Amino acid sequence: QVQLVESGGGLVQAGGSLRLSCAASGRTFSAYAVGWFRQAPGKEREFVAAISGSTGNTYFSDSVKGRCTVSRDNAKNTVYLQMNSLKPEDTAVYYCAARARIVTRTDSYDYWGQGTQVTVSS
Repeated sequence: QVQLVESGGGLVQAGGSLRLSCAASGRTFSAYAVGWFRQAPGKEREFVAAISGSTGNTYFSDSVKGRCTVSRDNAKNTVYLQMNSLKPEDTAVYYCAARARIVTRTDSYDYWGQGTQVTVSS
């Protein structure tokens, strides 16, 4: 069982930056693929970014590519989503998710955090 806890959300002006953290329990978290998703009010949950557990390869949606990076610190069992040049349309609840399988852009992850709110003001 893996438990995930997101943090780092908040209110930021357009053009600003935030770093979201996803802290995990479990000794083998380094082997897990981790995805970041977001859900805005009235919209479906969408893929934002992901990082592979085995290679550390990263993947991004077109909407955030070039503005976000994702990294992991396996010693701290934590994955980070650095978001720069934030836009009002980035406003959403952001979730991290993990799976002990190959990384995917779909939401077929086994473990999910509770989410953290990101609000970008214009």
